[in-house]
Amino acid sequence: DVDKPREECGVMGIYGDPEASRLAYLGLHALQHRGQEGAGIVSSEDGEFHAVTGVGLVSEVLDQSKLDALPGSMAIGHVRYSTSGASMLKNVQPFVSRCGGGTIGVAHNGNLVNYHQLRSELEGEGSIFATTSDTEVVLHLIAAGSKTGSSILSRIVEACERIQGAFSMVLMTGDGKMVAVRDPLGFRPLVMGRRKNGAVVFASETCALDLIEARYEREVFPGEVVVVEEGIVVSSFHLTAATDGDRRRSCCVFEHIYFALPNSNVFGRSVYESRLEFGRILAAESPADCDVVISVPDSGTVAALGYAEEAGVPFQQGLIRSHYARRTFIEPIQSIRDAGVKLKLSPVKEILAGKRVAVVDDSLVRGTTCRKIVGLLRSAGAAEVHVRIASPPFVSGCYYGVDVPDESRLMAAKMSVEEMKLSLGADSLAFLSMDGLKKSLGANDAPHFCYGCFTGKYPLTP
Repeated sequence: DVDKPREECGVMGIYGDPEASRLAYLGLHALQHRGQEGAGIVSSEDGEFHAVTGVGLVSEVLDQSKLDALPGSMAIGHVRYSTSGASMLKNVQPFVSRCGGGTIGVAHNGNLVNYHQLRSELEGEGSIFATTSDTEVVLHLIAAGSKTGSSILSRIVEACERIQGAFSMVLMTGDGKMVAVRDPLGFRPLVMGRRKNGAVVFASETCALDLIEARYEREVFPGEVVVVEEGIVVSSFHLTAATDGDRRRSCCVFEHIYFALPNSNVFGRSVYESRLEFGRILAAESPADCDVVISVPDSGTVAALGYAEEAGVPFQQGLIRSHYARRTFIEPIQSIRDAGVKLKLSPVKEILAGKRVAVVDDSLVRGTTCRKIVGLLRSAGAAEVHVRIASPPFVSGCYYGVDVPDESRLMAAKMSVEEMKLSLGADSLAFLSMDGLKKSLGANDAPHFCYGCFTGKYPLTP
């Protein structure tokens, strides 16, 4: 949905399974919601890397014949939405580089805030960049470290010490190691699991582990470098910023609001339970005098269930989402208003006609889609439409791996709640308060999240 923040990326890593590339393929399917512009897998067999990348969905990029060309018991994978670098084939990950000391592959979720500075320095030293992705900086830093004669693992750690921002990465080395690393503030998620045969799995979300029958073990901790070699997991490396006494976290709160799947466990919390609680507290803070509660599917559904439960009002599927509506490059004819929204969402008139409706969504960004949804509900006969948003007003951009419209296009950045209500054509509009959001997360967890998109205050200088 172009009226939502765009998912960042999703990463997978499989170590020690003869079907590594096929498991990575399934895992990327589970993570497809995190990026739909490109996908790729790199496998390793006897130190030789094999890569398939392409533009499109996982099922469009990878088929049986291409998976057959990805042998080996070690593989990394990536699904991409471009947060840095244009949407083109050369920017699709995983990236592979051959440098002094061997071959290395990397899949990265996040955004580096000092990318331009580092790229300028590296180019001044003679590095030539093939892409516009910030991830390539990491490979150049690793390659530059070969001049010191240090090991590939030492060079990975040294490179990660120099980059700043959000990075959850899975790397694969030509000498048979898999390395998982997460930035010291833990912006983006990264978890570790294990299959019954002992294979070690890394993924952006636990839903990917579930699909390939891997048991969840734990998160990769902020600032941690996990190394897998010969089936043994070693975690004796920690980035300096994670060990200098500053143990704060700044996990992305939007993972729980919108990005992650409800069946995932992210940052040690159930996404489903978080969204249910967002809805409950929203109902307590901003009740609506309504006959029925509906959601904007699918991301608003769990919060709507919580809202209905707290309000004591029945939840109904008043909007049905089509899961077959892909992007269309054909401009709808002028006589069919709001055709784009109607392709994705269909109102159920029998539920809506003559009813006072509370419609719950996860967030409000530009307001264009919400405005059309209010119109759809009225055209289906709704007597009143009360919009409830299960997050605070979205007023600022993100610098840590989320693509957000320019602030001039963020509805809450330029309008009051009353002005937004009138613009949307709703009978009432209310957001979950910041206090309510933090209460939902709990006193122990709330201090460890990043709220920059709601406050304009950032944990790391953009």
